[in-house]
Amino acid sequence: MLDTPTISLPDCRPLLADPDDLTVVFQPIVDLASATIAGYEALARFPGTASPDVWFAAAADAGLRAELEALAVIRALSALPDLPANTFMTINVSPHLLGSPPIVAALASVPTLRRVVIELTEHSPVDDLATLREQTAALRGRGALIAIDDAGSGWSGLQQLAELRPQLVKLDRSLVAGIDNDPVKVALAEMVGAFSSRIDAWLLAEGIETVAELAAFARLGVPLVQGWLLGRPGPGFAPLAPAVADLVRGQVARAQLAESVASLLRPVRQHEQGADEGSPAPYVVLDRTDVPVELVLTDPRTGQGYRAPVSLRVPPSAGVTETLQRALTRPPAHRFDPVLCTARNGEVLGLLRVEDLASAATHD
Repeated sequence: MLDTPTISLPDCRPLLADPDDLTVVFQPIVDLASATIAGYEALARFPGTASPDVWFAAAADAGLRAELEALAVIRALSALPDLPANTFMTINVSPHLLGSPPIVAALASVPTLRRVVIELTEHSPVDDLATLREQTAALRGRGALIAIDDAGSGWSGLQQLAELRPQLVKLDRSLVAGIDNDPVKVALAEMVGAFSSRIDAWLLAEGIETVAELAAFARLGVPLVQGWLLGRPGPGFAPLAPAVADLVRGQVARAQLAESVASLLRPVRQHEQGADEGSPAPYVVLDRTDVPVELVLTDPRTGQGYRAPVSLRVPPSAGVTETLQRALTRPPAHRFDPVLCTARNGEVLGLLRVEDLASAATHD
């Protein structure tokens, strides 16, 4: 029988004695709407090849988890003077250690916590939510914001969302990876996003690594994103790469187009009143001031032409679902007539078929 290899945990005591060996890197958090950096997450890095999770697990085994987390907090807060304007910094803290003397002292090392987001990262249930509420309220009193990490990963996370009312909610990475090919993940992300909106919190999707994942969250309207596709952790507060900014703007533009009726437009001819006799349907009849007043259409059941008033006009930016709902609330005789799409100046841009709107709304 082969012996099971043992994993050697690093000794964190020398690190605590020589804190310069712990460094902090910063990963950008991107605002999708503006294609700019909204903030940075501070992440601890340690000497050697062991991951941060291994170091913190070793510290917990040695009874020094609070001390090691406090050291990481102090190192991150020391970079606050260099934080770019109009951005924030998120700092990871285990909620069960939030009231421990090392963490309290670390957070007190700066005069204000304005522009600091305290990200509660514990994956296990919190036993005393009442105490945690008091602790987070005190931090808010000093200017900090509160974030909940890994939302959607379990009932304990949802309970913390309800009790703590954070200003920032980070979507669990398991709901981010491959979301472009998983409608169930899309539905769960929509649920967490709707809940976050109801409590006036911003939703952040972290761990985005592919363009397809970015496109999925652009379509969902998630405000903040983070991941290797957008910027890897690095020393200092690096600006957003121009190529990444262009990528974000392009995906947001495509999402907006897909959500609007512009992508469903069908071309249509236009004729002035009195000059349309004998023209094949469909076409739009314009009055003397070029205002569309009538549609000439063909009944698909009989093949016969008929005339219908312009009963609904929408701009190209109108939402698909909203336009469909408005179309179906028209009088029964015109409920399934095409919808006319016009520009702000009244120019006719095309027709929208109700069946196309229904198909697009069902697909979304």
